[in-house]
Amino acid sequence: MPSPIVVTGASGFLAKHVVRRLLEDGQAVRATLRTPSREAEVRAAVLPGLDPDAGDRLSFARADLTADAGWTEALAGASALVHTASPFPLEQPRDAEALIRPAVDGTRRALGAAAEAGVGRVVLTSSTVAVMRHDVGGEQDETSWASIEGPAATPYLQSKVLAERAAWDLARERGLGLTVINPGMILGPLLDGESGTSVGLVARLLRGRDPMVPDLRFEAVDVRDVAAAHALALSRPASEGERILAVAGSTSMPDMARALKAAFPDRRIPTRRAPDWLIRLAALVRRDLAPAVPFLGRTSAVTNAKARRLLGMTFIPVEEALLASARSLVERGLA
Repeated sequence: MPSPIVVTGASGFLAKHVVRRLLEDGQAVRATLRTPSREAEVRAAVLPGLDPDAGDRLSFARADLTADAGWTEALAGASALVHTASPFPLEQPRDAEALIRPAVDGTRRALGAAAEAGVGRVVLTSSTVAVMRHDVGGEQDETSWASIEGPAATPYLQSKVLAERAAWDLARERGLGLTVINPGMILGPLLDGESGTSVGLVARLLRGRDPMVPDLRFEAVDVRDVAAAHALALSRPASEGERILAVAGSTSMPDMARALKAAFPDRRIPTRRAPDWLIRLAALVRRDLAPAVPFLGRTSAVTNAKARRLLGMTFIPVEEALLASARSLVERGLA
């Protein structure tokens, strides 16, 4: 059996798809969990339809972003590390450090353990929010870094920028071959009831919880493509030392709502765009809306040219990814 690839945060929406993709490729995977009792959940999600020996190639280790214990054992004898684990709440915390500290310290723990174990190859999941500057227009690429200051610098944005910078610093100090994947809003089919924060927005639209939708734009991508990008990065030496944006295209909340309404005409899905002033007013009393205010009406975009060039990626269209999310949610009774 080949040496395992360690995938952190294996109970998450993206991580389960990464584990499944690596198993499909014939790799051995050691998946880390903060709560070992979730092993059965992960197996039930990732193994259906795979070769009979896939279950034998999947093992587990206990590791927590907020604690040192377990990381040495998790990385022992591994061939590579895929670090996906990072907190991503729908509502931003009152204390930014509650989000920043586990993201940054967890990245240092995981990559530090990899270096100590002699694991030289690392792929890290970051985000487009660590790339995009909303104070400039036009198309942006991987050379751009988001600012961690100003009204647009939410705790989540700060956590992604600071964790990614910590990873690059460690890679330089410890000689790690690091690739960073920067995905947009991750949509696509569920493997189980774990939907992730981005798909949670789709569920909210399907439930018709709001009378109108804000004028917010997103760079979006299908989870299957993000998983593929991680797997391909491991096999492409040219990706070492690179940030790679994983995006299929741009969409907006009104665009998403209209596509969902067309696919589910019997549902009370809001399609009217809320005036920006109304969202700003509502954000004074709804903390979940406050992080959106600086981004109202913004039209910045990023390019996926490097992903196509270095990884040979072709991307599932955004609307297809969106509808895959919606169908999964409806089929599982989650929306």
